[in-house]
Amino acid sequence: MSEERHFQALRLLQANPDLSQRALARALGVSVGSANFCVRALVEKGWIKIQNFRTSKDKRAYAYLLTPQGIEQKAQITRRFLQRKEAEYLSLEAEIARLRLEVDAQRDHTVDPDHQTPASAAAPEGALNAIP
Repeated sequence: MSEERHFQALRLLQANPDLSQRALARALGVSVGSANFCVRALVEKGWIKIQNFRTSKDKRAYAYLLTPQGIEQKAQITRRFLQRKEAEYLSLEAEIARLRLEVDAQRDHTVDPDHQTPASAAAPEGALNAIP
């Protein structure tokens, strides 16, 4: 399971400890089996613990609680996630600036509304006479 998927699961479970695996799967956009696999991995890592709702009529109802180690890992993953997203943002911002320059350059070389050739694209004087 990817670090990003673990991060998403930790965020969801921290905000909603009583989330069912079916609801977790839906929120993550994965199958219930994949959500179960993710939860098991988080338990094995010691990042979450599972508690039964003792007062629940449905004894299959669980609460997923982040452990102190899970809270620390979530914080570390959040920092890395933020760094990646900031780098993506800066890269996207630079790409947008390049595209704007390209669009502006194309606009400068397009035909004006009077259907005249822009001066930058006009053939040099005598160039037509050189064609055989």
